[in-house]
Amino acid sequence: MTDGARAVQGCAGLRDAPVAFVDVETTGGHPAYHRVTEVAIVAARGGEIEWRWSQLVNPGVSIPPSIQTLTGISNDMVADAPPFEAIAGEVLERLKGRLFVAHNARFDYGFLRGELRRAGHRFQSQLACTVKISRRLNPELPRHNLDALIAHHGIDCGTRHRALPDADALWQLWQSWRTRCDPALLESVIAGVVMRPSLPPQLPPDLADDLPEAPGVYRFYGAAAGSAAGASAGADPLIYVGKANNLRERVLSHFAGAHRDTKSRRLAEQTMRVEWTETAGELGALLLEARLVRELKPVYNRRLRGSDSWTWMVGDDGRAPQLVDLDADGLLPGDAFGLYRSEREARTALIKLARDQKLCLKVLGLESGEGSCFGSQIGRCLGACMGQEPLLRHGLRVKLALAPLKLKAWPYRGAVGVRESTGFGLDQLHVIDRWQYLGSAVDGEPFEPTFRLDARFDVDAYRILIRHLTPDARNVKLMPPSPAARSETT
Repeated sequence: MTDGARAVQGCAGLRDAPVAFVDVETTGGHPAYHRVTEVAIVAARGGEIEWRWSQLVNPGVSIPPSIQTLTGISNDMVADAPPFEAIAGEVLERLKGRLFVAHNARFDYGFLRGELRRAGHRFQSQLACTVKISRRLNPELPRHNLDALIAHHGIDCGTRHRALPDADALWQLWQSWRTRCDPALLESVIAGVVMRPSLPPQLPPDLADDLPEAPGVYRFYGAAAGSAAGASAGADPLIYVGKANNLRERVLSHFAGAHRDTKSRRLAEQTMRVEWTETAGELGALLLEARLVRELKPVYNRRLRGSDSWTWMVGDDGRAPQLVDLDADGLLPGDAFGLYRSEREARTALIKLARDQKLCLKVLGLESGEGSCFGSQIGRCLGACMGQEPLLRHGLRVKLALAPLKLKAWPYRGAVGVRESTGFGLDQLHVIDRWQYLGSAVDGEPFEPTFRLDARFDVDAYRILIRHLTPDARNVKLMPPSPAARSETT
């Protein structure tokens, strides 16, 4: 039995357990960059209210106008309010021993844990999300946001997007479920939502709480060879890198699947430490994952490790195309066509194209021997091998046939920044130069490169970016590349 299961089992009658219905208002949607402006807790037990409490909080930063309009909380209202550090102890005491219930619970839970951590406190609680409970109890409802549930259950809510009225609405929602639902069903649903995920014993028990429900890249580290518990963290080998639209779900899925397949089991057994980097969206996650795998080559990453690196280089002199290993030969020196996983795949593709377009396999360097090519004997070659078709004309037909596969040259004079935003309130600028990802910065802050520009053509970054760097892209801006990002190239 997992620790989470024991915790649920030890709290008999979750529907009647001590509960804290929690709501926070904030300056934005991301706990790492935004702060709490108001917190409310409604305490109940066994269907009875014990107390209500709310407090405005001075966030120490200006509240954006859009947030002021949404919540009704202005800068003037919080000017004389205490900072969160001053109420941290009271918040901890009021939440102590209670089931933490909130709507989109990881939002409120994440903000409070972040504020408490900044105040020097560690906080961990059993967590019940009313969105997840509603989805399990009423899957037929089209929406499960708080406004929709207020309307569906006939809940009285005074001022939406203020902390205490919203927390009161959650209490009323809980009461509606207690009175309308079969007790055994409700108990089972709450227990299923509260159940904490199972983690390998060598990982910290609060990892599941720390992992954000946001896009990003995660990294699994093993133990250094021959090291003991006192080994430095920097010596831990990187064994796996992955990207996710939801970091928490994806990381935990590796450990939940440990009993299903060998790779997951080995990862669960060997992972000693987990780190992650949040990104504003999928683009940033894809770029960071590809670059980390390319640079660091984690042992369990078989994909994105220099694969798809063969291409055909075609000149204007009519000579045979040259097959080039991009990972070994560096940046593109001329016209390149196609991306292939192996020499065999590249040759097979060119042979098929030659047969379809009546190109000469001998001139293409794909057939040896004296005299004419075999294709000319069966009408599949226009005679370039016998001088009946000029080599320059044949070369032009080769380029025309390969045109849809041509790799695009870098379309800018220097580095560009690609903006990406998320509903969680994180805006990033991803900096790219010559199809290489150099790093990201929170939009508006100075950019410091994470990676250096080198002399290799980054196939993985190219494949990712070719869909985003379109001529009409509005989220791209020119920027001077940082000198620190450049290395000497030839």
